Amino acid sequence: MIKRSLLLSSLLLVAGGLQAQDQAPDLAKAKQTAETICVACHGADGNSQLSANPKLAGQHEDYLYKQLREFKGWDGNKPARENAVMTAMVAGLEDADMKGLAKYFASFELQPEPAKNLETIELGQKIWRAGIASKGVPACAACHGPAGAGLPAQYPRLSGQFAEYTEAQLKAFRDGGRDNDPNRMMRMIALKMTDAEMKAVADFAAGLR
Repeated sequence: MIKRSLLLSSLLLVAGGLQAQDQAPDLAKAKQTAETICVACHGADGNSQLSANPKLAGQHEDYLYKQLREFKGWDGNKPARENAVMTAMVAGLEDADMKGLAKYFASFELQPEPAKNLETIELGQKIWRAGIASKGVPACAACHGPAGAGLPAQYPRLSGQFAEYTEAQLKAFRDGGRDNDPNRMMRMIALKMTDAEMKAVADFAAGLR
């Protein structure tokens, strides 16, 4: 009985150790990948200098992992998020590599962008805080938080992100260029918004802290 208990304990310890080992991202490998593959577009620390490429620094680890996985076509399937450049970039990455990169970039401090258009701040603030009731557009703050911090996995941090990038994603959700949002939520919202409304709220979000 004692031997059986000791054997069971040993097996549980080994299993637990293997699980912990399996879950621990290889940050050294992630750093190497970031500095050789990701750096050109996103910067080695995830603070992109180009508005066409999002800032990854300080973004939720779960959200970054989800996006990386969805850029890749697994088992011969079409990627859930189609982007020719990113699909090529992640082609050689395995699941563990993506977990490592997500953790790596999430660990950096975001160098935030400012809001730039004073003329649309009031409109952007209104949409962010209260939505557009006449169109059935909910407040952005309901999912992304009052300060734009977002929620892990599902809702990204938008505070400090390039306004141009956020605006481009809203348009992509509306025009069919992006469709990996949970329950079609962003597609349904974006369909009801004008270009001017998207621009205003994207600029307001950039200035949130």
